[in-house]
Amino acid sequence: MTRATVNRLLIGLIGLLLVLGALLVLAGGFDLYRHLGVTPPGGWPLTRPGQPLLSSASRTRWHDHGWWWPVVVAGLSVVVLLALWWLLAQLRRPAPAELELPPVGPPGLRLRLRGAALAEAVQGAALRLPQVTAGRVRLVGRGHRLTLRAQLLLEPGAAVGPVVDAFRTGPAAHAAAALGRTGELPLDLRVQVAPTPIPKHERPQRKARRHPRVI
Repeated sequence: MTRATVNRLLIGLIGLLLVLGALLVLAGGFDLYRHLGVTPPGGWPLTRPGQPLLSSASRTRWHDHGWWWPVVVAGLSVVVLLALWWLLAQLRRPAPAELELPPVGPPGLRLRLRGAALAEAVQGAALRLPQVTAGRVRLVGRGHRLTLRAQLLLEPGAAVGPVVDAFRTGPAAHAAAALGRTGELPLDLRVQVAPTPIPKHERPQRKARRHPRVI
């Protein structure tokens, strides 16, 4: 499920709850239940004009319980943290679903390429480079802010410089050419060299613990 789909579902759910709440307020405020001859269920909020949302019994029901306010504060804190997490997630640059390619062929023909397909192709080409054992590639941003973000894991003792040059002149350059870019595609490349494994005979031996003698 994409982030856009999740956003639409959340916004739709929140909007539905707000609409239902507004309809309840309007129904009670305009005394529609009495005018329409409808009897709301017992405990239904706002059944007549001037009625408070929470009755006195409801407001003081948990007053004598010491756990009530900590639970309320904890619940509201969780809601606030989830809202902040959702807000920060919106500020992240999303991966483009489709990329428009340079026009080729008859006028009016528009070609589009899936961003995930391009990232997968670049990742496959990166894994075929010498000394690269693992990698992850994705596209972030849109339009002129489109950036190729890659993470590569190299073999132990591999030279970083030649691998970076090979990636820039190979997979990254091919991705820019596929998109019709005249220059290089903005690149955020992170390279990590795997640690050299220690031979088994050189590993430090752990000393066996001596148990105290019981006399």
